[in-house]
Amino acid sequence: MDTAILKRYAKLLVHYCVELKEQERLFVSTTLLAEPLVREIYIEVMKLGAIMEIDFKFKDQSKIFFEHASDYQLAQPPLLMKTAMEEFDAYLNIRAPYDLNETTGIDLTKKQKRSAAMAETTKIYFERTADRSAPGALKRSLCQYPTEAAAQAAEMTLEEYSEFVFNACHLYTEDPKAEWLKVRKHQQHIKEYLDKVEKVRYKADHTDIEFSVSDRTWINSDGQTNMPSGEVFSGPVENSVNGKVHFTFPSIYMGKDVRGITLWVEDGKVVKWDAEEGKELLDAVFEIPGANYFGEVAIGTNYQIQRATRNILFDEKIGGTIHMAVGQSYKQTGGKNQSSIHWDMITDMTESGEIWADDKLIYEKGKFLI
Repeated sequence: MDTAILKRYAKLLVHYCVELKEQERLFVSTTLLAEPLVREIYIEVMKLGAIMEIDFKFKDQSKIFFEHASDYQLAQPPLLMKTAMEEFDAYLNIRAPYDLNETTGIDLTKKQKRSAAMAETTKIYFERTADRSAPGALKRSLCQYPTEAAAQAAEMTLEEYSEFVFNACHLYTEDPKAEWLKVRKHQQHIKEYLDKVEKVRYKADHTDIEFSVSDRTWINSDGQTNMPSGEVFSGPVENSVNGKVHFTFPSIYMGKDVRGITLWVEDGKVVKWDAEEGKELLDAVFEIPGANYFGEVAIGTNYQIQRATRNILFDEKIGGTIHMAVGQSYKQTGGKNQSSIHWDMITDMTESGEIWADDKLIYEKGKFLI
């Protein structure tokens, strides 16, 4: 891996994404595969005078856990994660998978029990990340380190995938931070327009769904909380969502692919669902409290990402797409839905897509008109 690129990546993550300050505490969670990037991050943190703790996961760790864990062990939230979510100032989650299918085939009941055990930690995480400027807030960012497993899922070589990841993050530019500040400025106009809107409708050949965003806030996702980013998102008024939505991109949850998802929604609640592949996972997910209501509505704006990679961090940002998430709301949007899950589902809008805001056409075939 190119050391110069990793140094640039580390500086972007530390100084822009989580804006770490002297004497603050940073918690990093990743796998041992990402050690080259973690090393560069550690150098930046030490030079800054901050504190860094690392949770390195090893190959097959999750698989071993689910195969052997007792009910007692399933019910215990991870202590390091819980402590970090409660007490640290910043959190970096670096995805660096050994195997994307590591937990495929694990009993769904075990996964549901684990999800329930994580509910309190998840709630704390969402509460502390709701407003980065608030006293006691947790500054967080999710990012990717290229690995063979992620490259194979994207149907690329590791070299191609590394280039894809770094390009999506603007790491080939002389000043990546400056590029993300340009993204922030562009998306701020969209955010400010949508903040004045009461009703939004997503419409395409395969989708017709509307919802209220009255008194909700749209968020300009400018590369701080996700790297890369490029989206604007909000939370719908929980009981206002009505219609049908079909998701053209595959969705991955609990290590399993679900393809061709269609949801029918009445007064905010998902009342019917189907999938071309993996419907049994939908059946299980919609038994989780809060999962049959929406926590997020969003529009992808990163046109440097133009293909699906089976990685939601990138796929939900694809320029010319929209996505909706069932489950937990982001507090900063004003959303009120609570759940132990947050599952994003994506659909293409470039062929026939339209977005209507208060009965005005503002977006057509993957591009904003405002």
